[in-house]
Amino acid sequence: MMKKQLIMEKAIELFAKQGFEATSVQQITEHCGISKGAFYLSFKSKDELIFAIIDHFMIQFTSDIDCLVRNANNGQNLLYDFFYAIFNSFQKHSDFGKILIKEQSRSFNQDFILKMRYYDRLMDKTILSMVERLYRENEVKEIKYDLVFCIKGFISMYSQLFLFYNVPLDLDLLSQSLVEKTNLIARNSTVPFITKELIQMFGEPLDEDVTKEQILEMIQQGLVEMEESIEQESLILLKQELLEPTLPRAIVKGLLENIRNHPQMKSISYLLRIFFKM
Repeated sequence: MMKKQLIMEKAIELFAKQGFEATSVQQITEHCGISKGAFYLSFKSKDELIFAIIDHFMIQFTSDIDCLVRNANNGQNLLYDFFYAIFNSFQKHSDFGKILIKEQSRSFNQDFILKMRYYDRLMDKTILSMVERLYRENEVKEIKYDLVFCIKGFISMYSQLFLFYNVPLDLDLLSQSLVEKTNLIARNSTVPFITKELIQMFGEPLDEDVTKEQILEMIQQGLVEMEESIEQESLILLKQELLEPTLPRAIVKGLLENIRNHPQMKSISYLLRIFFKM
């Protein structure tokens, strides 16, 4: 196991029990069986470690859910598959889920809050695209933003049941139940509260696309850090496609698939899929 990965995994165990603030670098190194010097060769500070852990899990989580929503062939089962994947991921990474829920409720660290808001907005966009795909425009046009927040509320509250109260998790039953509840809200709600204008007051619009310039900057940084590989060649071709589109859609989709599971390319792959609408 690589040293960085070891430190992250052992730190998660301590953070889940004690929280970020109460866990020291000394405790982490003792738990890992390494020296402080070895720790600082991997991470400049505890904060850098915390953000590395958040990025590692959250970009994987948001990217996988977004990929599921975008590539689902059967819209009829999409909502069920969405809820199932969400709670299955929480179940697999329960320690990390506990950390996020605890820290978001009590953290005063501005960098942490901004980091979590960033991933929260990414998930908002994925849920909005799913809502617009699942329901006819005339059904949810006025209440689609409320529906996004209702779905997020279901995820937050039900995840706490099995993370903190040890409620047995039947993924199939839970997913069916939440599909039924979401459909009832979508098809029977008529009074909107959250409007696009209200959303714009506390952040960028959910349906605002990422810019080409933002992606190009991330790609350039990624190319500097990558070794020669199929993933690097694919990223170079995707950069060229951004600058001058010439490739068939199927080729672009294949290039995106080449980089999707590369640990350093998760965020770039995710943003490129949004940009190319795939």
